[in-house]
Amino acid sequence: MTGTSSAMRSGLGPPNKGVIEMNRAAELVEVLFTEDRIAARVGELGAEITEDYRGRDLLVVGILKGAATFTTDLIRTVDLPLTLDWVAISTYGNGSTARAPRLLKDITEQVGGRDVLVVEDILDTGGTLSWIMDRLSARSPASLNCCVLLRKPHAVRKPVAPAYVGFDITAHWVAGYGIDYAERHRNLRDIREVRIPA
Repeated sequence: MTGTSSAMRSGLGPPNKGVIEMNRAAELVEVLFTEDRIAARVGELGAEITEDYRGRDLLVVGILKGAATFTTDLIRTVDLPLTLDWVAISTYGNGSTARAPRLLKDITEQVGGRDVLVVEDILDTGGTLSWIMDRLSARSPASLNCCVLLRKPHAVRKPVAPAYVGFDITAHWVAGYGIDYAERHRNLRDIREVRIPA
C-alpha cells in the first residue's frame, strides 16, 4: 500500500520486540489467489482500463511499496500510451497508533488536465487512499479514479469508490504478490492469508 508494511496498516504498528515475536509465529496458510488467477484478473482490469481511457492522456500513479508488483504488471496489459509515476507515504510513527499520513515521495509528473488513475494494493479502511486522492484532486486533473487489487468491504470507513477492483477479501492479513507481512513475503507469486496463532 505504502512505504509502511501491510501488517502495520492493519494495526500492529512498527516491529518492536513483541511484534517481532508475533512475526516469527505468523503462518502463511490458505492460498487465496493463485498466480494464474491473479494474472487473469490483472489482464481483465487492463482490458477495461484500455477501453475506458482510449484517446485520453493517462497518468498511472502507483503507491509504494505494496502496489509496485501489481502496478507494473497492470500497465503491461493496458494497450495504449500512458505515463507512470510513483508516490510513497507513511501512516505510522514510532508507536502502534495511526497518525495523519506523511508524504515520503511525491509524484514528479504534472497532474493538471490529465486523466489520473491511482493504483493501490489493498483498500482497507480507505484512509490512506482517500488522503492521496484528495491531494491529487487539488491539482485539477481532468479525471481521477483508482484501481485496487484487493478490497476489504467490511473494513472500509472512508468514502472511496474504486473504479476497478481485483478481488474482495475477508482475510485480516495477507501477503504475496508485492504485499508484505512485516516486510516479508513480497516475492511470493500468489496471495496467501497470514494467520497469527492465538
